[in-house]
Amino acid sequence: MPLNTTKKQELINSHQTHGTDTGSVEVQVAMLSERVVQLTGHLQQNKHDFSSRQGLLKMIGRRKRLLGYLRAQSEERYSQLIAKLGIRG
Repeated sequence: MPLNTTKKQELINSHQTHGTDTGSVEVQVAMLSERVVQLTGHLQQNKHDFSSRQGLLKMIGRRKRLLGYLRAQSEERYSQLIAKLGIRG
């Protein structure tokens, strides 16, 4: 269930900070958020898939750490990102 290439490229293009940016915090959080949405849907259908649930929790933790880092670096970029992704409230 990984992200396909076209979806990944769309996420990179919509969240990159400059032309060759593929690994900034914004891009990483956007990809993790998309995977969280996919896994959440999968787990609603497959309630006993505990290994995927563990992977989901690890992804959420990684996203939380990245967002904490971004908030410490730049509150403005953090606010723009959470508003764009529609997470945290």
